Amino acid sequence: MKEWWIQVGLLTVPFLAVYLHIPPPNFSPALHTWRSSGTFFTFRGQQIFYRDSYGAVGSSDVVILLHGFPTSSYDWYKIWEGLMQRFHRVISLDFIGFGFSDKPRLHRYSILEQASIVEAMISHLGLSDQKVNVLSHDYGDTVAQELLYRYNHKRTGHINIGSLCLSNGGIFPETHYPRLIQKLLKDGGIFSPVLTRLMNFYFFYKGMSEVFGPHTQPSEAQYWDMWTALRTNDGNLVIDSILQYINQRKKYRERWVGALINASVPLHLIYGPLDPVNPHPEFLDHYKTIIPKSTFTVLDDHISHYPQLEDPTGFLNAYLHFINSF
Repeated sequence: MKEWWIQVGLLTVPFLAVYLHIPPPNFSPALHTWRSSGTFFTFRGQQIFYRDSYGAVGSSDVVILLHGFPTSSYDWYKIWEGLMQRFHRVISLDFIGFGFSDKPRLHRYSILEQASIVEAMISHLGLSDQKVNVLSHDYGDTVAQELLYRYNHKRTGHINIGSLCLSNGGIFPETHYPRLIQKLLKDGGIFSPVLTRLMNFYFFYKGMSEVFGPHTQPSEAQYWDMWTALRTNDGNLVIDSILQYINQRKKYRERWVGALINASVPLHLIYGPLDPVNPHPEFLDHYKTIIPKSTFTVLDDHISHYPQLEDPTGFLNAYLHFINSF
């Protein structure tokens, strides 16, 4: 019996070695076009991908889009053209560790650093003195909260925020319910590197499909685009490090929630109520109580955690109505 298990183990080793060295999938034409339409700037030695599109001629307004976890700036592709019809410039980036940006290993990923990257990009684009509208989702909401905190306190290098619109993010740790895999990777200790290496498309697909509504699921090709962007530069190997943002939300809760409470800029929330991560009505009731100055839009009942992908028309209309209201 002992010799049998040894033989199985020896046969397993080469198969496991091959599995762990499967290259990332090739870009789809759509993802390749997105990547080709952007460029990079350097932040502290790391290459950060961003996309900067010029749109409406009669407008001087600028909007910057901050994406969620574990995806990328490609989250905004369904509303990009619609935003270009309203804004002079539409800008987004892949945070460090995401999408096409560098994904350094043994790196201490933090929301504070991501906010500094956004500020550096705005400076790089010559927009330091320009009012910018911030539209964020999920992980990007927390980055936006830090940016707002720096704006409120006039920190050196802060961006001049003209307005802030949040969507389906863990704004309050007390109403945020991470998925099981997020908890395992965040607190997995020595097992996290094993889990990240064993992650594959079908594992990713199962986890992501749980945060989309049953009637608003992306196609398999769209899921492959998400997975391809994540796997670029071995992004699956740094997910556990990035997930420390959940702990950071608790640590900086007063700072980041306080930034919204003390905000002097127009605030809005676009919310997909079927969201299992920030569930209705608990999250929305809490938001309305803590941030009464904010306006909000609740989308249809079947819209979940990725409203800009699940209901791009409703999301875009809600955002433009907010922008045009002030």
